[in-house]
Amino acid sequence: MSEKTTTRVKVIASGDRTILPEGTKMIPVYIMGKKYMLPETLTIQKAIEYAGYQFIRACGCRGGICGACPTVWRVKGNYQLQFGLACQTVIEADMVLAQLPFFPANRATYNLDELTAAGEAIASLYPEVMKCVGCNTCTRACPMEIDVMGYINSAMRGDVARAAKTSFDCIQCGLCSARCPAQIAHYHVAQLCRRIFGRYVLPPAAHLESRVEEITSGRYDGFLEELKGKSEDELRKLYVGREPEPQDSTGWEPRDKTYL
Repeated sequence: MSEKTTTRVKVIASGDRTILPEGTKMIPVYIMGKKYMLPETLTIQKAIEYAGYQFIRACGCRGGICGACPTVWRVKGNYQLQFGLACQTVIEADMVLAQLPFFPANRATYNLDELTAAGEAIASLYPEVMKCVGCNTCTRACPMEIDVMGYINSAMRGDVARAAKTSFDCIQCGLCSARCPAQIAHYHVAQLCRRIFGRYVLPPAAHLESRVEEITSGRYDGFLEELKGKSEDELRKLYVGREPEPQDSTGWEPRDKTYL
C-alpha cells in the first residue's frame, strides 16, 4: 500500500465520516510491522481503518466503554511499553502498534447463592490472587486509571466492598492481566467482588422492588403493545423527540411522569 501524502481528505470509517482539519500533518505509524503515513488527528482505531484495515472484532462501542479495543504500543526510541484503548487514544509519530482483540484468562464457575462476602470465597475461586507481588504493573496498564493492585489487595484481605467500589469503572479489557507476572485475571476477580457486594453487602433497593412489582402487575403492558405496533419511523421520531436526562440529574424528574 502506497503512503498517503494529502493533507485534507474525507474518510469513511465504519459509518463515521471523518473530515480532517485544514493543514493536518501526516505522521509515520507502524501497523502490523508496516509503515503508514497517517493523519495526526486520528485515534488509533480510525488510523488503522484509514490505513486500509477493516475491523471485524476489537471495535465494539467506539466510545471507551466496552473494553474491546485494548492496544499496546511503543514509540521508536522509547523503551517504555504503552497501553490504551484504540478508540480513545490519538496516534503519535513513530508509534508501533499491536492490538489485543481478546485476552484469554481463567474465569471461575460458581453459584452466587453459595458464596459469602469473605476473602476465602475469592481465594477459593481465584487462588492466584494470593500470588500478587505488588509490582503494580496492572495499575500502570489500566486505560481507565483504576487502582487495580489496590482492589486486588482488598480482595486478598476479604474487603469485598472496597474491591467492588475501587473496580467499579473496569471495562474488562484485560490489559491488566496481560502484564501480571502472577497471571491474575484481575477483571474477573473484580467482577466477582462486585457481584458478591451487590448480593450480600448492599441493602435492597426499595425503589427497585416497587418498580419490579409494577412491571409484574402489568402496568406497562399496554404501553409496550402500543410501541410494538408503531413503525420504525414512528419509533425514531419518539426516540429523537424524547426529553433527555441532564448530565447532572440530581433532583431531576421528567415533565411527563405517566410511567414513573
